[in-house]
Amino acid sequence: MVLSLRVFAFLSAFLSFGVVNPAKAQDYVPGEVIVKLKGESSSPGAFGFLGKAQDKMELKQSFGKMGIYHFGLRKGQTVEEAVQELKNDPEVEYAEPNYILKKSTDDQVGISQTYTASEVQQYIQASSYESAGVDESVVEAWSFSSNTFSAQRPIVAVIDTGLDLTHQVFVDSNAVWTNPNEVPNNGIDDDGNGYVDDVHGWNFVSNSGTIIDDDDHGTHVSGIILSVDQDIYNAPFEQSKIQIMPLKFLDGNGSGSTSNAIKAIYYAVNNGATVLNNSWGGPSYSAALKEAIVYSYSKGVSFVVAAGNSGTNNDSAPMYPASYDVPNIISVAATHNSWSLTSFSNYGKASVHLGARGYFILSTIPGGYYGNSSGTSMAAPFVSGTAIQMKVQAPSMLGYQIKSIIMDDSVYESALQSKVYTDGHLDSSQAIYTSQTAPIETSQPQYVSSMSGNRELASNLAGGGGCGLVAKYMGDSHFGGRGPGGTLQSWYVILLLAILTAPIMLVTYMRRRNPANRRKHERFKVQSDVRIRFGDRELVGSVSSISLGGVQINTEALLEQGGIVSMAISSPDGKEQVQVEGKIVWSEANKAYGVAFSEAPKTALERISQWTSSLVKAS
Repeated sequence: MVLSLRVFAFLSAFLSFGVVNPAKAQDYVPGEVIVKLKGESSSPGAFGFLGKAQDKMELKQSFGKMGIYHFGLRKGQTVEEAVQELKNDPEVEYAEPNYILKKSTDDQVGISQTYTASEVQQYIQASSYESAGVDESVVEAWSFSSNTFSAQRPIVAVIDTGLDLTHQVFVDSNAVWTNPNEVPNNGIDDDGNGYVDDVHGWNFVSNSGTIIDDDDHGTHVSGIILSVDQDIYNAPFEQSKIQIMPLKFLDGNGSGSTSNAIKAIYYAVNNGATVLNNSWGGPSYSAALKEAIVYSYSKGVSFVVAAGNSGTNNDSAPMYPASYDVPNIISVAATHNSWSLTSFSNYGKASVHLGARGYFILSTIPGGYYGNSSGTSMAAPFVSGTAIQMKVQAPSMLGYQIKSIIMDDSVYESALQSKVYTDGHLDSSQAIYTSQTAPIETSQPQYVSSMSGNRELASNLAGGGGCGLVAKYMGDSHFGGRGPGGTLQSWYVILLLAILTAPIMLVTYMRRRNPANRRKHERFKVQSDVRIRFGDRELVGSVSSISLGGVQINTEALLEQGGIVSMAISSPDGKEQVQVEGKIVWSEANKAYGVAFSEAPKTALERISQWTSSLVKAS
């Protein structure tokens, strides 16, 4: 049979990984930094830093309780300067550029054919699944794993270039994840997760719920994952036992930012994915990316990673995220059908865990077609597909145990000895079979990630804290200890404090006497919910005080000072709402955000006035 179709430069061994040459410095997004603060995100120190930082930086994204923030720099400061300044700040745990994960310009692009569904069906029937790169253990898994089906199908997130949602394989098998708590196309964040109309996942490139695949890679990877579930080459296709959550963070050129990768990881974990496939990477170490993976480990998630395609040893030339030491990471090398390591695959006895088929793999591509591609990008999804089938058999099994079983059940291969940790390759059917009967481990080993940074100098960006002068003066006076002058007497301490605080008290008194600084509207204590909408995002928070001029709001998300938002504020009894717009303001005194109303409707102000009649005045 002659298979004739368009021939084009598809996904090569190197291109399919989305990695730069390790010998070259990795690029980063101009004018952007990622910062981790010490302590809780709601601590006074964190709020103080964030309030002052807004003079030089624009908040682009916050990562909830993790204390990680993605900033854009104002004009006049380079990324290098900002990172160094931030690293020296006592409130900062670490600071780093927003690294770009991308294809290298000197990739060796391969040539491959694409086939129609009918051509593929004829081809498989005339040859074998081996010719498609599917090994015998995967085919064996189809027969026994199909005996189990759960209404709560486990979710595997494919963090990649997207997915062709209209491809027959995914449509007929109903394999694409659907957000059960989101109403399609109503412009509302129905489930309150911060993403509007995220019906089938999220496109972090366009910041929308529109899922596309303009690079073919994500659709190819997703097809391999589904191939462990069932035969993807011969229609009709079965109802899938799993759900695939497409999360697009790589663009049409195969490039993506660390910040978007982090967002995708948090999204996946927080929306129920238990296996994450990551066929991408780069040579630059990101503490923030590692912390996102640590978060996935804490939730019992499996994190499967392509080892890389530069043909180098990850033990001596690390590739990330494959080389992080987080216990739920499974780093996968690519092998030929004979199980020997491919020439392009990275390896590492200490850091790469096992091999899987990754050479000339036939899988789905956009437009309803199929195509061949090679790379560790193709090897990783065989492991992800196996891991998610293990979750079908054992829904409560945690990521660490899944990794242990996959490694323990790997098949020894002399050609892989000293190349990977297990000296072997994936055995899908055996791992899935083991998960059917293995006692469930209800806990995982504790893992503490160490992050370090230089904090010798206070940052000019955040002012070095609000009490630097007082602390230095007291330190020089040997307060709290014995010095050349002996013990400091209590009366002297009181006098010292009085001298230092008198100017502040005087300024405060004069400001209150000035009519221009007096509060225009009486403020009242309240505890009610608020939904805040800005752009295409919607956040849920609470109101702690309210007046006819605005509200004080509490939310884990960080907002941009001066930004315009629309709000739906619930009444104290929760029985009604008012809709108002306003401008975000920051109160340094209260360490809190507020929203000053902008031409609020008269009816809304009347309702608020009625609410406050029964409330206690705020100080």
